[in-house]
Amino acid sequence: MPSILITGCSSGYGLATARLFLARGFTVIATMRTPREDILPPAANLRLLPLDVTDEASIARAVSAAGPIDMLVNNAGIGAAGAFETMPMARVRAVFDTNTFGVMAMTQAVIPQMRLRRAGVIVNVTSSATLAPMPLVAAYTASKQAIEGFTGSLAHELGHFGIRVKLVEPGYGPTTRFTENTSASAGAMIPEPYADFAAPVFARFAAPALTTRESDVAEAVWTAVHDESGKLRFPAGPDAVALAPAG
Repeated sequence: MPSILITGCSSGYGLATARLFLARGFTVIATMRTPREDILPPAANLRLLPLDVTDEASIARAVSAAGPIDMLVNNAGIGAAGAFETMPMARVRAVFDTNTFGVMAMTQAVIPQMRLRRAGVIVNVTSSATLAPMPLVAAYTASKQAIEGFTGSLAHELGHFGIRVKLVEPGYGPTTRFTENTSASAGAMIPEPYADFAAPVFARFAAPALTTRESDVAEAVWTAVHDESGKLRFPAGPDAVALAPAG
């Protein structure tokens, strides 16, 4: 059975993706900072590993313990919403550490084995925030846009060795823990001068016209993993599909 390592499996899109690939017979290496055995059904084709994508030693241990990795899904991410003017730079750096440098570090760690086999798939999960400008998520968008450019370049670079590199771009999922955590911190990052501007923005976040389900993202990852057409981008969810360029 092919093996797939997925980062950020404790909840949300990563957990849904792990469940989907498990159900369809893959060997799933589900990683998270603190593994929880209660969130995935016991299975012979499931392994749980601790992984902090911001820690080089943790990455090395996880990749070594995983054994051969046929596919990597870089899903782990953190959000940040609020007025950029007052967002602490420590918070901005933390967002980049996970969303940008964590993805790059994980990718770099698995490339050697895939290159030697001249086969493999890397899927980087970004966001619909890369598809159209959105207010009050400047740092978060920047961290994800960096991965869009990184992935496009890497697809050419690694294609020479038979390694396919893809992007999955999820839309807005207001029921995910990721979104709940982001929204909870946003209020503290809205200074008074921005209050009138921010209020209708957060009202739209609370009641979006279109939303993305966790299953939408899992299915998009499945499609991306199996795509051999050379397509790079896979928007996930009706809102992301609506924002994505035609074709």
